[in-house]
Amino acid sequence: MDIAYIPSPSTGVIHLGPIPLRGYAFCIIIGVFVAVWLGNKRWIARGGKPGTVADIAVWAVPFGLVGGRLYHVITDYQLYFGEGRNWVDAFKIWEGGLGIWGAIALGAVGAWIGCRLRGIPLPAWADALAPGLALAQACGRWGNWFNQELYGRATDLPWAVEISAGPNRDAGTYHPTFLYESLWCIGVAFLVIWADRRFKLGHGRAFALYVAAYCVGRGWIEYMRVDEAHHILGVRLNVWTSIVVFVLAVVYFVLSAKLRPGREEVVEPDASGGEGGKDAKDGKAAVEAKDNGKDKAEAKAEVEAADAGPKDSAPALARGAVKADLRKPGVDAEAPEADKS
Repeated sequence: MDIAYIPSPSTGVIHLGPIPLRGYAFCIIIGVFVAVWLGNKRWIARGGKPGTVADIAVWAVPFGLVGGRLYHVITDYQLYFGEGRNWVDAFKIWEGGLGIWGAIALGAVGAWIGCRLRGIPLPAWADALAPGLALAQACGRWGNWFNQELYGRATDLPWAVEISAGPNRDAGTYHPTFLYESLWCIGVAFLVIWADRRFKLGHGRAFALYVAAYCVGRGWIEYMRVDEAHHILGVRLNVWTSIVVFVLAVVYFVLSAKLRPGREEVVEPDASGGEGGKDAKDGKAAVEAKDNGKDKAEAKAEVEAADAGPKDSAPALARGAVKADLRKPGVDAEAPEADKS
């Protein structure tokens, strides 16, 4: 009796003439677009300018891809530098092998550079992008399905994934850990969105929540995997990494909440026009009111007057000069009329 299972693609690449179209690459590209799209919507809602998320992603994505590949190659070096291995394979990213920990770490460096160039705070940008990153991971994990990799122990459950015989793998049906992680990441995205709306998370806490929640899922999913991995005290390396990163994320969340409660009033001070510009002006007014003890409405009026100041400055100075001349002794207010005769 045949059991139900999830079939795997017979190949992970389709050739369009001489051009190979790889399922793994498509999943990553789709994930990047989803993250930037959702991040842009959240950034604008916070008062930022459209396009800022994409501009910074231009820095973050390449750094993240390099970091993810480096982490994978370093932690699984025996796959590329062991006896009978070809080190050139370390550059074949399309064959799979991206470590999320390295991708986030080095991607954060690229994002920091982009944020510095735009003059905006990295924690605010990370908060806007956090749920989109989780959805990007959910999309990217399906690349493992195309490559028939990262599956768990053998099982006859109806949702088992069928794996065909190949290098370093035996044919059979296994736990689809790629699917488990994809579903978990979708849940993390919705958790972050809900918590951010409910508690107004700011200063990097939405991103910290995403990291902590992902680590919880990655920990138990990692236990199910059967692919080759390094172990420390009998526990897979990625499980230890999940524990350490989870603790760091929670510590950051708690300390940030104590030291910098609330959410940033202004995420992109030079934003102007549309909803982003309105929110930016409101944020400036709030900061002005807080610093100088003014009424928020009064502070907002001063901010708007300051923004409009350069347009009216020349006429105002001219009117002031005319009034000053008319106040001088001996100057006749009707004198200009004499020139007409």
